[in-house]
Order: sequence, then C-alpha cells, then structure tokens
Amino acid sequence: MRRPGNGLARRFAGGLARRFADGRAGRPAGRLARWRAAGGPAWPARGLARRRRGLAAGLRRFRVRVFALIVLVALVATGATAWLTVRTTTAQITESVAVEERTADLIHATLVEYAALHGTWEGVDRVVMGLGERTGQRIRLSTLDGIVVADTDIMNERIARPTSSRPATILDARPQLTAEEVSLYLSDPSAPTNLPNPFGPPVRTSQELADLTATGLGKLIANRRGLLRLAACLTRGSVPITRRSLSDGHWTVVPSTIGAEVVFRDCEERSRSSEGELEGDQQALLECVRTPPPTADPSGSATGRARGLGRCAERVYAERLEPMAPVTLQLKLGFSDDRASRVTIEPQRALAAAGLVAALMIVSTVLLSRRMLSSIAAVSQASRLLGAGDLSGRVRVRGDDEIADLAVAFNRMADSLQRSEERQRRMINDIAHELRTPLANIRGYLEALHDGVLPPDRELFASLHEEAVLQQRLIDDLQELALAESGGLVLHRVRVDAAELLETLHTAHRAISETAGVALAVRVPDAEPPLPPVDADPDRLRQAIGNLVTNAVRATPPGGSVTLGAHRPDDRRKGGTIITVTDTGHGIAPDDLPNVFDRFWRADSARGRDTGGRGLGLAIAREIVLAHGGTLTAESTPGTGSTFAIWLPAAAPDSDPTPAAS
Repeated sequence: MRRPGNGLARRFAGGLARRFADGRAGRPAGRLARWRAAGGPAWPARGLARRRRGLAAGLRRFRVRVFALIVLVALVATGATAWLTVRTTTAQITESVAVEERTADLIHATLVEYAALHGTWEGVDRVVMGLGERTGQRIRLSTLDGIVVADTDIMNERIARPTSSRPATILDARPQLTAEEVSLYLSDPSAPTNLPNPFGPPVRTSQELADLTATGLGKLIANRRGLLRLAACLTRGSVPITRRSLSDGHWTVVPSTIGAEVVFRDCEERSRSSEGELEGDQQALLECVRTPPPTADPSGSATGRARGLGRCAERVYAERLEPMAPVTLQLKLGFSDDRASRVTIEPQRALAAAGLVAALMIVSTVLLSRRMLSSIAAVSQASRLLGAGDLSGRVRVRGDDEIADLAVAFNRMADSLQRSEERQRRMINDIAHELRTPLANIRGYLEALHDGVLPPDRELFASLHEEAVLQQRLIDDLQELALAESGGLVLHRVRVDAAELLETLHTAHRAISETAGVALAVRVPDAEPPLPPVDADPDRLRQAIGNLVTNAVRATPPGGSVTLGAHRPDDRRKGGTIITVTDTGHGIAPDDLPNVFDRFWRADSARGRDTGGRGLGLAIAREIVLAHGGTLTAESTPGTGSTFAIWLPAAAPDSDPTPAAS
C-alpha cells in the first residue's frame, strides 16, 4: 500500500538531485536559474543576501567572537593537557628513578664513610636509624653470610618484613692504596710530598730503591693500621671522633669532644703495631720489590716494571690491613611489597578530564559573557540617552568588580554632566536676573528722556553712569572667573610675606569696616621661626583675600569683628602657610555651606544687592587660590560666625620671581 505523499517526496528529492547535478556540471541551477532567466522577481536573491548579512553581523557580535575564542582555547587546552599529561608522567617516572638512585648513593656513601672513619661497624645502627628517618627507606645491613648487623624494621620495634627482590649493594670499607701513594713511594720514598714521573730513570741503585720503598710503604701500612685500631678503640669507648688532615697530605682521627684525653691516650698506646707486624710488612714489601712480579712486562721496560710493582704493592697493602679493616657487608633497601611508584598513562582519562575542563570553561565563559555584556549593554543604552540629551539615565550597579566600577564611573560622569548642565542653566538665569532689572531701569530712564518726561539734568546722568559702571564690573567679574576656571589667568609670582600682605589688606579695608561698624583686626603669631614666604602673585592674592574680607564685613552686623590671621599648618609635614578670615556674623547654614563657592550664590534668599553682592566674589577667590596651587575651605556655625581658610604652599628656597602663567 502506498503511503500518501510518497510521490511528492520523491519528486522533491529528484528536483534537489537534478539541481545539484546541474550545478556540478556548470549548467544553470534548475528552477531558480530559469526563474531568473524568465525575468521573475529577485526576492530569493534578496533573501539570501539578507541571510548572509545577518550571518556576517552575527559573526561580528562580541558574544559570538568570545564564544568562538573560548571554544578554540578549550580545544587547544584539551590537546595541551593531554600532551602535558604524557610529558609530566614521563618526567615523574624519570625523576622517581633518579631520586631512588640518589637516595641509594647517599646511603651507600654515608655507610662506607662511617666504616672508613671508625674502623669498625660498631655503632652503625644509629647512622642507619638516622638515614632511615631522613630518606624514608627500610635499610638492612648484613654480612655476606646473612647475619643481620642493623635493620630499621627491628630498630623501630616492628616485625622484619621480607627484603626486596632488588640485588643487594656491597659495602666494602677496606682501605685501598691510591695511585698517588703508589707513585709517591715507588719513585722517591724519601720525599713524600714530591710526585715525580714514576716511569722515569731510577735515581738510586736497585738495593737502595728497594730498601727505601719497603721502608716508606711499611710506614704507610703501619700508620693506617694504627689509625684503624685507634678509631675502632675510640668508637668502642663511645668517644665521638672526627677526621683531621695533616700537613703531609695524610689524615688522622681525634676526639670531637672535650674530656676524652685519657681514653685517647690509652687507645693510642694500644693501637701501635708490634715488632712482628712491622717485620712482616717489610718482608712482604721487599719480596714485592726485589722479585719481579709475574705480570710485569717481559721486555723489562720501566713502564711494565712500575705497573707490576704498583699492583703488587696494592695487594700487599690490602692483605696486611685486612685483619683490622671492617668486614664487607651487603646493603638491602626496601621490602618485598615495596614497588616503585608507577604513574600509568591513560589517554582516555586524560582526554575526559580535558573535555570536562573545556566544558566548564565554555559554560563559565557563557555565564560571564552574559553578565559582562548585559552591563555593557546597559552602559551603551545610557550613553545613547546622554548623547540624545537625556541626562537622567543611570546604570544599575551590581557587585564590586571591574564592571561595577565601570557603572559607578559612568554614573559619576552622568551626575557631573547633569550638575554642570544645571549650573550652566542656573548661571544663565542668574546672569539674566542680574542684567534684567538694571537694564530695564536704564531703558526706562532713556525712554523718559527721549519722550521729554524727565529733564536731562546732571544727577540723572550720574545715576545712569553709576548703573552702567556696575554692569561693567559684573561683566568684568564674569570674564575674570571664566579665565580662572579655564586656566588662562596670568600670575606674576614673587616671594610674598603673609604678615605684610595682611597688614596691607587691613589698611585697605579699614574704612569700609569702620563705616559698617565692624572691628577689623590682624593676628599673626610672633613665635620663631617666622612664617615661610609663599610664591604668589600679590595683586591676585590681595584680590582673593579682599573678596573674603568684603563678604565677611557685609555678613557681620554692627558691633561685630572680622579677624585676619596667618599660621603654620598643624601637620608640619604639609608645610606652607594658612591665611584665615574669621567673622562673628550670622553664619551659614550647614545645607548652604557646600554651595558658598558657586557662582551667583548669596546667603540672602531675597538676592538683594545691598546685602548679597553679585555672588561672584567667593567663586573668583577660590579659582585664584587654586591657580596658586592652594586650597580654600569654609567652616561656619550658624549664629556664631564663619571662617574661610586659604592654604598656600611655601616658596622654594631658589624660587624664580619672574612672571609665570598658571
């Protein structure tokens, strides 16, 4: 039974196959090509172009690029993790083998050194115990017959575990004759510190050389025999010993603690070689020197004879000292279940771990990008609102990371722009308010004069001139404030004494204060050292302080006082000079105190000229002080008065009084 729609599906699949084949053969692509050739609408091409543009725009999106970058990083991290796993495993195996070899060499060298110094294996258990604690190894010393000398398992009061299957290390501490000693005594026995060529021509007769050689080597054997016995005797007497080098290149043993002189002398007396031992040493060496060794060069050359004599002397040396030397022991490390740590390289687990890390990286990156991009989108939206003139847009601050810092900075910038816009709008309103009334008055008088309503007398013209001068002063103050705020105010700096400057201001404003019924005083401390001079423009500084004095006199009722003062800062490290203007007026409300340095601000809400001035004096004073590198602050208590403080840095010792622009 045929299912419905099978014919349609086959025709659709056949059409796709024909279009694919047509495209592969370079012919027009089926119905779409025939549609275009017949002049049909171009909407399929436009749709494809839109899809391509959408794909390109998607690839340009930050989220897509970040995601692609993280996927690439994850893939690289996966491969790097697998490579590092194999490399680290190999390095660990190599390092483990190297550590085991270094540990075995350390134990072997320490034990052989102990036996060579002490002449016996007695007391070696303490050394073995220390090495076991230091290296963490199980150490077992035994004779070649299997008799245990020391075992860390037994010393730690535990059952001795079976030893490891690794081969034992032989500890041979028997004294050996070195090549330097052989060369020394076979060439010139009478000069032990000289090492001439052992293969050169003899300097004495054969009999003399044999006697001297036997005597020198015999003394060496006797000396080493005595050292072995002395060291063993002191060790059995529980006397710690140490090695001391002698001037002739040999060494001896001495007690390393104080108070062992009696034991040392007794052991030294008992360690001397007997007459029989000395004669046996001489006879063995003479036979070695006088009788040609069987391994000598048959040609009888000096080289072959020297080599044979050397081997013979070494054999005699070892045989004569063997009864006193420590026996040969065997060293076993570890136990039967102690297997070297093996790090198995499993690529499947490494790849699984790398894939898990990559998945976590991708997920965390997606979450982080959403968090970051949402904040960036909010900042972008608020920025567009700012660009369109809407200064009320703000960004929500979440968290305390860098994105939150960006949002806080943006909000602070928006607040600053909004305040600046409000100040500009308020300044325009204030300027319009300041100019509207006087200009209206001037216009009214001029129109009255024009219409003949008022007679043109001298008093009227004087009043009009005074009003024009007031407006000119307002314009000049605004221009000066604009210069100061833009940094274009020119300062002619010289070294200025603060006390003299205050006296000058006191003289200049005395008449105004007396007219207002306000006492004007100057208070400068007479203590030593005097106040440091400041590097300032005296005219501009008098203007700034004069504005403060004028405002203080205006704000103080009759019977009050205004005090000019100067002193050093409480913090001596800050340096400079502080100039204060203090009044006993009505004070400034705490809510109004932050606005005292704003343009056109007046303490009088009625904005009267006779009480509030033009509202530019404090703003100009602050900008002048800032141009000098100082600060201007205000403190006030309502009903008590206000204090304005100017801090100016001290002048440099070699300050240049030439004019300088701020």
